[in-house]
Amino acid sequence: EVQLVESGGGLVQAGGSLTLSCAASGFTFDDYAIGWFRQAPGKKREGVSCISPTSGTIYYAPSVKGRFTISRDIAKNTVTLQMNHLKPEDTAVYYCASIGWATAQALGALIFPDPDDFDSWGQGTQVTVSS
Repeated sequence: EVQLVESGGGLVQAGGSLTLSCAASGFTFDDYAIGWFRQAPGKKREGVSCISPTSGTIYYAPSVKGRFTISRDIAKNTVTLQMNHLKPEDTAVYYCASIGWATAQALGALIFPDPDDFDSWGQGTQVTVSS
């Protein structure tokens, strides 16, 4: 059974930091790209950052570039999103999701990640940034 489990969300003041983790199981981790998405109330789910199986290709949304860093640990089957200099507009539920690497390349998922292209999702973790 494919499972993606997010952790690390919470409440932080503006300017602070949080580290989100996505633990993957039930599939061949090395064959999949992993993406982080977020959804704020009343807004569409948007791609935040994605990473290829070898970490050779990485996407960041313009709104988080320079503040967030994505990484993956193949030995632990985890993907981490380090979020620094957080802003109130980063408040959202954050989800991790997987997509087969061949499919990701065919669809350009790491150029412009579309949530509809990702096939498995975690339950989400709330990030709240207070001003």
